[in-house]
Amino acid sequence: MTCSGVDRAALLAQDKDYVYEFSQNPGRFADRKTFPALVGTGGSLAVGILPPCGMAPLHIHPRSAELFAVIEGRILTEAVIEAGVIDADGKQRVIRTDLGPNMMTVFPGGAFHTQMNPECTNASIVAAFPSEDPGIGLILPQAFALDDEWLKTQFGDMSTEEIAKLKASLPAGLFLQVDECKKKCGLQTE
Repeated sequence: MTCSGVDRAALLAQDKDYVYEFSQNPGRFADRKTFPALVGTGGSLAVGILPPCGMAPLHIHPRSAELFAVIEGRILTEAVIEAGVIDADGKQRVIRTDLGPNMMTVFPGGAFHTQMNPECTNASIVAAFPSEDPGIGLILPQAFALDDEWLKTQFGDMSTEEIAKLKASLPAGLFLQVDECKKKCGLQTE
């Protein structure tokens, strides 16, 4: 950490220190850690490709909202802002969007959200964050890291075997694949 903007500029002595190449860092955020020129700007950015039938795991950004834009392709999103935000029927409100090129949505800070590419071609996206360090929390892996006894109570006294089965079925990886979509697109399913 530097004391002033002048000190920070001295640490970023080369012009190349002000360039971030997303192609050299696929799937990564340009944030204060990966791109120190962002320190003091109050922002970070991600650029990516969501593959055909790909879905981002249910997640949150604990320290930031997300401005999510589609550059090419189509993306479906779902978000739950917080407890107490209800729909006309008194149920938890789920905000669903269908985004095409040059369209965007916003996920307020801490909102549970996910994005899916329902098409058979890649979708290009940009996600901007009004924070240098938005963070990410993967809802299911983090929830299932809790002690089984606590989970059993949270899920209505499920058995230890049922908890183990759920844990074992959690998918791994940054992007999930939707089997129904993969069949539609003629993509190999597991």
